[in-house]
Amino acid sequence: MANVPDHFTRFAAIDWSGAKGSAHRGIALAHCEAGDAAPVLIDPPGRAWSRERIAEWIEARADEPLLIGFDFSFAPPRIARGSYLPGDTVPQTAKRFWDYVDARCDDADLGAASFLESHHRRHFYFGAADGRKADYMHLRTCEAHYNAGGGGKPSTVYDAIGAAQVAKASFAGMRTLARLSRTLPVWPFDPAPARGALVVEIYTAIAARAAGLGKGLSKIRTPDALDAALASFGSAPHIPLARYDDHATDAILAAAWLRVSAKNPALWQPTPLNQEIARSEGWTFGVV
Repeated sequence: MANVPDHFTRFAAIDWSGAKGSAHRGIALAHCEAGDAAPVLIDPPGRAWSRERIAEWIEARADEPLLIGFDFSFAPPRIARGSYLPGDTVPQTAKRFWDYVDARCDDADLGAASFLESHHRRHFYFGAADGRKADYMHLRTCEAHYNAGGGGKPSTVYDAIGAAQVAKASFAGMRTLARLSRTLPVWPFDPAPARGALVVEIYTAIAARAAGLGKGLSKIRTPDALDAALASFGSAPHIPLARYDDHATDAILAAAWLRVSAKNPALWQPTPLNQEIARSEGWTFGVV
């Protein structure tokens, strides 16, 4: 768990989506190599990325010195509550829980809406009919630590309503991790390897803060703003984009941040992270 890998020379960041269907304009993939060249967007094989195609792209690079960051929660809270879904019989370690989620979903393209809407509906907040939203706002240890340090309160995987909700994206992500973990390690559930690719959880707002963007001002929608943020990570200006939306700019900036952050030992050894947290809840890379 405390391994500090030093072999990564390629970096990828993925802005994620849990939307229904099989073509998602909310997914963006940016990639860069060691040096100072700006990250570039990787074009999807069709009109938009699917989650399946993202998984294939990663699996094809499992032996490369590639650090891959996904922007979704890798597990629900368990430490503070004693269970991912209290009152229901479910696995109590993340890898087994990913398989549990995957086995109960037949949604297209690794989607997981049915898990929230049908299989375990009572655990998720979809609106006022479910009662007080505050009763669903449970956080992982990492999220609570980030909040206590002034980072702000991240969304919870139990909130399934509104534009800011991360529930569907995170559970679709867990299905994706169930697949990817058969081929390559996922930190910190697995130790960081001495060679080959590794998947980590990221939070694009951390990259934005590191670039000097204030709270509530983290979304980049102009070429000049993107170049200014990239420059804070020692990156050259970006190749002009067809469209400056949040998904594209978040992925580009996060990839540049991963490149400069990967060799920081403190990010691989956050003080609160222990074996129980590592195997049940995981940790967001960049939270110390």
